[in-house]
This record gives sequence, structure tokens and C-alpha cells, in this order.
Amino acid sequence: MSRSLIVALALLMPLLLAACSDSIGDNPARASSEDDLLVSAAASLTDAFGEMETAFETAKPGVDVLLNLGPSSGLREQILEGAPADVFASANTSNMEQVIEAGEVAGDPEIFVTNVLQIAVPSGNSAGVTGLEDFANEDLLIGLCAEDVPCGDFGRTVLENAGVTPAIDTNEPDVRALLTKIEAGELDAGITYVTDVVSTGGTVEGVDIPDEFNVIADYPIAALVNAPNPDAAAAFLAFVLSAEGQAILNRYGFSSP
Repeated sequence: MSRSLIVALALLMPLLLAACSDSIGDNPARASSEDDLLVSAAASLTDAFGEMETAFETAKPGVDVLLNLGPSSGLREQILEGAPADVFASANTSNMEQVIEAGEVAGDPEIFVTNVLQIAVPSGNSAGVTGLEDFANEDLLIGLCAEDVPCGDFGRTVLENAGVTPAIDTNEPDVRALLTKIEAGELDAGITYVTDVVSTGGTVEGVDIPDEFNVIADYPIAALVNAPNPDAAAAFLAFVLSAEGQAILNRYGFSSP
């Protein structure tokens, strides 16, 4: 079992225990160690934040970064239900705004990177996908991220901008699940972030979306009010926004704001 999966399961335990009881305590369970830094981050940040984790731990050897990766909407719900987290990095502003409205964000969120969408196809593009109009072809196997997930909302906006009604065969829970099916050749095309296509190293190819239809995704990051490790949270935010942190993100295809 991967370390990130173990962390994700651990973070869900307070919610499962609460669901089995008659009431939820005033203070949800927090990190087991004061040296842990719990970072809930959008799935599209998986590879970049993996390197960020290593670099930050090297700079702060007393801190152990634990990544909880998943769809921004799911991470938002975990936070609002009381799951422990020090930092929240979302793939869109609307999920962050809901956490702000609930009074869970400390200070003002910062837009730390931007991203754009791209059509993703299996290596070789055997279906001959050339553009958004192919998403209306019922003979093709088409996938999108689910609605309410940032990449799903953005993908539908792109198609609407282009006047295309998609013939969707599957709605995946997050962008990495969608990318996996495209990479395996189970789908002819999907809409992911350009950074996800880059992450595959060529096993998935990208077809550019015209600028007039595309969407720029702003990624906000913030420390949380009930952060178990607020000092480390502040240090991690500063690192992400630093020249070194931005260089890491740029290497994975993200753009600095």
C-alpha cells in the first residue's frame, strides 16, 4: 500500500468514527505527532507536491510532510467535516471559497500556480482525435472528470464554450483516475490538465484546446484555522511561493501566477 494511500485512509478515520456515533466532538482528531505536516492537495498536484515534499523535508528536517491527495471537492468536504489538515491546496477557487465561508481558513489564500486544460489521448492517438468536436462522436469512448470536481467543471465549460455536446461514456472521480484510463487505452479521449499529460512522459499525448475555448485554472493555497502544526504550515506556504517552490511547480508544467 502506498504511503499517500495510507495517509488518506488515516485522515478519513475520524469521519468514519464520527458517523458511527451519536454526536461529533467539538475537537476533531488531529495529527498524531507535532512533527507531522498534513497537506490536503488536489490530485493534479500529485507529482509536483511529491517533489515539494522531499525538498521541504530537506529544508526542514524536523518536519514530516504527509500528503492527502484527491479531488478538491472531496478534500473540501473532509476539512468541513473535521478531518485534520494543516494546509489546503485546491485546483480551483470555488472549493477554497467554501472553506473560507465555513471559517476554516487562516489568513488570505494565495494563488500559487495556474494550469490550463488539454485533450488527452492514448499514445499514438489511434482514434484520430483532432479537437473538441470529436467529443460529440458517439463512436468514440469519451471520458471527463465528474461534475463538482474542478477538472470536470472546467472540461464542461470548455466544451460549452466550443458549442459541443459531449457523448460521455464515463465520469471519473478525479483527474488522475481519468488519466489512468486514457493511458491504458480504455478511452479514446478525455479532458485533463496539461500538467497531467506532461506527467505521463509520453504514454499519453496532448491535443491543444484553442485559447478562445480554454480555461485558466487558478490554484489557491492556505493554512487552516485548526492546523495541528501552524508553524510548519506557514513555512510550507512560504516554501511553495518561494523561487525554489515555483521552480519545482514549473518543471511539472504549472505556470506561476
